[in-house]
Amino acid sequence: MLNLAGTPPLVAMPEVESRELIAADLRMQISQIETSMRRIATAMDREHGSDPEGSADVFVLDDVTPRYATALAALDACRAGLGHALECLSEAGSTE
Repeated sequence: MLNLAGTPPLVAMPEVESRELIAADLRMQISQIETSMRRIATAMDREHGSDPEGSADVFVLDDVTPRYATALAALDACRAGLGHALECLSEAGSTE
């Protein structure tokens, strides 16, 4: 749930400027999500790289891969949603 209690009141501005600011916000959020996805992928690679594959002496008791995979899927869905929002915003600006 969003908490907008500390948000300053909106200032009236031209529609094009407002749309550009929103688009910049969306692009920044997409970039942050992609950074998080790369960090998760790196963490997964590090964890799998430390275990010798095929070793009969290695038992994995707490595999964190499903949690990483779930987090990646959620971030990918967020990225797709933000991308769609950015497309919709661009389409709204091109009708003028």
